[in-house]
Amino acid sequence: MLLGVRGLYAIADVDFLAQRRVAPLAMVDALLAAGPAAIQLRGKSLGARETLALLRAIRARCAPLGIPVFANDRPDLAVLAECTGVHLGQTDLAITDARRLAPGLAIGISTHRLEEVDGALAHRPTYVAFGPVFATGSKADAEAVVGLPALAEAARRCRAAGVPLIAIGGLTPERAALVAEYADAGAMISALLPAAGLPMVTATASRLHALLGGGASLNGGAAAR
Repeated sequence: MLLGVRGLYAIADVDFLAQRRVAPLAMVDALLAAGPAAIQLRGKSLGARETLALLRAIRARCAPLGIPVFANDRPDLAVLAECTGVHLGQTDLAITDARRLAPGLAIGISTHRLEEVDGALAHRPTYVAFGPVFATGSKADAEAVVGLPALAEAARRCRAAGVPLIAIGGLTPERAALVAEYADAGAMISALLPAAGLPMVTATASRLHALLGGGASLNGGAAAR
């Protein structure tokens, strides 16, 4: 089933937060106060047990607010934590295999080229993420920048297929309006944590959510405000 999305797709990246000495759950609590469209936990350096524990804690916070939770890379952990869905990269488990494991799991897929967008759309994912739209420092192994013209074309293809598009990579408050013209939502990591630190996260996320056209969340309901 395709689900609606609009606004801020917030990513809590454990490794990035560790560099800034911010606890993941403290970050999630601050983000939830802004009512984002969805939250994804990204913990590349964590073991399975620690990731599962964090996912369960995040889901417990998000469920009463109706905000969907996505696990990064791991459909098995998403199922165990009763998450809304899983976000898969190009080298992760294939969508078809993830669906065999968990038919009811929402699935988002990362794409970096238009041919990858077409490949993802053939499997009718919950959403397609496309980028990096701009240069990003959040990923050491980031793909080549795709730019706004390619984002516009990805948006055309996704709209024709009826699948939401999420822009990702190098998004800032200044660039949010640029991608909002084409994408249904914007995914962010570093922009969510300003130089002033955790006390400013809620205000920052609220502003970004509004700039990105914040509205319906990935579970089809209204995001908490």
